[in-house]
Amino acid sequence: MKRPDVRVLPKSVKLLWNLDNAGTRGPKRGLSLEQILDTAIAIADAEGYGALSMARVAKELGFTTMSLYRYVDSKDTLVELLHDRIFDIHPELPEGDWRAALEAWAWAEFRAIRAHDWWLDIPTTSPPLGPNNMAWLEAGLTAMSGLNIPEPLKLQLLLNLSIYVMGRTRFLRDTIQQAKEDIDYSGILGEVLDPEKFPAVTSALSNRAFDDDDMHWEEADFSFALARLLDGYQVFIDSLGGR
Repeated sequence: MKRPDVRVLPKSVKLLWNLDNAGTRGPKRGLSLEQILDTAIAIADAEGYGALSMARVAKELGFTTMSLYRYVDSKDTLVELLHDRIFDIHPELPEGDWRAALEAWAWAEFRAIRAHDWWLDIPTTSPPLGPNNMAWLEAGLTAMSGLNIPEPLKLQLLLNLSIYVMGRTRFLRDTIQQAKEDIDYSGILGEVLDPEKFPAVTSALSNRAFDDDDMHWEEADFSFALARLLDGYQVFIDSLGGR
């Protein structure tokens, strides 16, 4: 296989695929690209994506900002590396059952993002190009390798599943969790709802649809909607004779 011409690849791609000698002229005190990325993730985990900057990472490491530029040429490059970095744990999927495999794939992505949910705030300006993202793509497409449907459809189904995961994860982070921490949702609804105008919502409220203390809402919400999405996949694939 012909090796790609590294001269035409963006800096971030070279770093992602180990095609760049980052830091060969760097300081002698043991600084590495791995340390930079791990430190950046620790900052974002603790304080959010907005806290990330080259200067902040350098300060945490005890180096000057210019020292970091010998390894990562810009914050944009750093962010592209982080976009791939949080997926360095690859999903383990069951074999022989495309639906069970895609369900496991979606759960793995859900938990990877939930562990570093500031990742959702990274602007998406291009498709992922890193090796970790490619490994996830490989795993997902392999899960559907036994289906007799066109390859473009397999990719479309997998990307749609990933978009679902990102959307539900963002919803859980920004809406449900915040609501649980800040307001008595059921209590407020009980005070303001007119049963004649909102009979269905009032019935749900009276039957404690919003108050099941034994329910792990974050995962139950994700699980229910994921199952319905895969139900749709099943119908669609069967309609194409894809089994």
